[in-house]
Order: sequence, then C-alpha cells, then structure tokens
Amino acid sequence: MNASLVLVDVAVKDLSGAALNWAVAQVVDYKTALEGNDNGPDEWIVMGREDMYLTRDPDEFCVWSPSTDWSQGGPLIDKYIRQVKFYAGELPESAWRGETVDGWGEGPTPLIAACRAIVAAKLGDIVKVPACLVR
Repeated sequence: MNASLVLVDVAVKDLSGAALNWAVAQVVDYKTALEGNDNGPDEWIVMGREDMYLTRDPDEFCVWSPSTDWSQGGPLIDKYIRQVKFYAGELPESAWRGETVDGWGEGPTPLIAACRAIVAAKLGDIVKVPACLVR
C-alpha cells in the first residue's frame, strides 16, 4: 500500500460502495496501491491484478465490486457465509442479514449484507479504508 494513502476509521455497518469493496479486498488478500492519473493522486486504487480496479466514484467504470456484482460476491458468499436471510420489517433500515461463523452483517441487499459480514468477521467492527473512497 502506498505510504501517502490516508486511511480513516469506518464502522463496518456504515460501509458501502467503493469503501466496502476495498474492505472486502483486504479480506481476500488483494494487494492495494495508490495510483495517480490526470485527475489526481487518489483517483484509482489498484486491486491485486491489472484488471481489478476500484474507483471512488460508483458511477465510473469499476471492475472490482463484490457488493453489487454477483459474479464476484456470489463466490465469496459460498466461501465465507453460512446463510443470508431476508427479514421483512424486522431489521432497522436493513432487510438482509449475512451470517458467518464469526459474526454477521446487515444491509439493503444480500450482497451488501454478506460483504459487511465477511469484513466484520475478519477485520472487526471498525476498519480502516482510504479516505478518498468514503462518501
């Protein structure tokens, strides 16, 4: 990881978008690095391989997105999650809960809930993520 990368503490329950995807990358051991471009030094975070990119803008091209892409998040559910359940009206602001052997995470979609559960189980309830990815 680049030494100039500014990290901030974020509660896993509040992670979403690029920050959540970055935290999941830490769990699956993708190496991360800060890469500059014409828009500034913190525009892209490179994830493990040349074809895995994560941008801070969720509307931009983003190849690494397990919290929204079933082809990436689905295998993580198979590997880390015991179950994903829908709780109609039972959870505040969240309808889904993902559960691991070591904990759980909630979210508005099954992938977000599962990704939060994976991160919480492996990294704890508070994680450090690049400030440029936090909205």
